[in-house]
Amino acid sequence: MQITINNIPVEASGEETILRAARRAGIEIPSLCSAEGAVHKSSCMVCAVRSGAAGQIIPACTTLATEGMEIVTDSEDVLLVRTLSLELLLSDHRADCEAPCSMLCPSGLDVERMLGYYDTGQHREAAEMIRAAFPLPGKECDACKAPCEKACRRGTVDQAVTIRAIIREVIEKEHLPAGNEAPPRPPKDKNLFYSRLGRFTEKEKSRLKETVATPSRCLHCACAGRTDCKLRLYATAENIRRPRYDMSSSLPAMEKIHVGGRLWFEPAKCIRCGLCVYNSRNGFTFRDRGFGMQIVLPEENRPNVSEELAGLCPTGAIYLIEN
Repeated sequence: MQITINNIPVEASGEETILRAARRAGIEIPSLCSAEGAVHKSSCMVCAVRSGAAGQIIPACTTLATEGMEIVTDSEDVLLVRTLSLELLLSDHRADCEAPCSMLCPSGLDVERMLGYYDTGQHREAAEMIRAAFPLPGKECDACKAPCEKACRRGTVDQAVTIRAIIREVIEKEHLPAGNEAPPRPPKDKNLFYSRLGRFTEKEKSRLKETVATPSRCLHCACAGRTDCKLRLYATAENIRRPRYDMSSSLPAMEKIHVGGRLWFEPAKCIRCGLCVYNSRNGFTFRDRGFGMQIVLPEENRPNVSEELAGLCPTGAIYLIEN
């Protein structure tokens, strides 16, 4: 059969969705709640398109192509629906895309990653990161006004991580020579969307104080799944830089559930697309309905969950890290 997408003739089969036919024809339509080869149901409306004949806004990921269908993917009303859908999802998404300390370091040091090496005893790797950032590590960091420590999330729980002291410790322990020439740092992409955790509740502060006891005391708030996060990618593409709406999620921030092996789950980053539910057997499941609906993983179901689900998750809610 033949349909038209943005006035372009496209051949489609009877069992093919608009989304699949469009992508096969090189016409990109964003989607968060679907994945190639996976069971899914439409929920996010980020793949919204308009049916030319009826004038209806419909989800491209589940609507099957029919003979003579006329589809518009780039009209003003379609783009508005997508943007609003993204902004509503972002209002329910509690996460720091990047750690504030890393974003504010004048020398471009990825502070959070460096502290990750420090906390796992990989001091040589931490030292190499410091060497790449500072031409004169000790002196330059001592003279800095430490915006990293002022922005540290741990400082809102009890006391900020002593980042400069840790850098000095690594320099002395690993005998980093002064005077090395640091390579030029790539500029930060100011157009990228940045999600924010917002303020911790008193209950969250108490939990984090009790549960996060790394050598540096760093909360490691940067999202482990940020490089593959479609939510961030599409928000950036729609020129969304900051969330428009106040945070509405009631889920606890930075609750990190170890599923097993390298697999982790953070409920506060979940957009409830259902991909992990529909593609696991006796694994993830829905709880409650409506606005209060959540995706949960019962303790007894954890052994049934495959690491492959991390590749389906459109955000950093399900991700892999090396233990």
